Amino acid sequence: MAEPGGGRPVTISDVQQLVRRKDEIEAQIKACYELLEGQKGVGMHEPLVDAEGFPRNDIDLYQVRTARHNIICLQNDHKALMKQVEEALHQLHAREKEKQARDEAEALAETMSQNQSLPQPFAKVNAVTPGSPASVSGLQVDDEIVEFGSVNANNFQNLQNIATVVQHSEGRPLSVTVIRGGRRVHVGLTPKRWAGKGLLG
Repeated sequence: MAEPGGGRPVTISDVQQLVRRKDEIEAQIKACYELLEGQKGVGMHEPLVDAEGFPRNDIDLYQVRTARHNIICLQNDHKALMKQVEEALHQLHAREKEKQARDEAEALAETMSQNQSLPQPFAKVNAVTPGSPASVSGLQVDDEIVEFGSVNANNFQNLQNIATVVQHSEGRPLSVTVIRGGRRVHVGLTPKRWAGKGLLG
């Protein structure tokens, strides 16, 4: 397994593997301590010689020494492993944070670019009479008008501007641009007389 902090980024399964290894080491340490308990409760520090300085003959010295040695080694391994687990978790969290920040930045950039690419509307369609030239051209209620022939947000003063353009364009197609559902839509509109009021409806 690649060491955390090695070439490739740490994954969740790396951490799970480290945790499994930690559990194994803990189980081995426990087994060694149980073995020492079985030897007349000899722990890590009780003397292995009797009062006269001879090796004790009531315990298995070899087993006790091996168990003690193993415990020391395993505890060192355990310590090193815990450090690895900590580093790996730290890396995972840092990556998660980074990804979140990146996603937020991308979402923000996308919103900004959308807002920048959509021109400023100067009027909103609040009614379209069925059968009227406006209806036939595909204009819809709530469409936000950004261009109406030569009129746009920069030169629009009042609805009279639009009325003037309409009167001068009777029978001729006008280029109308609207924002509908956050997207720019072009509509070809020809002002003309119809059964209802006005040239648009």
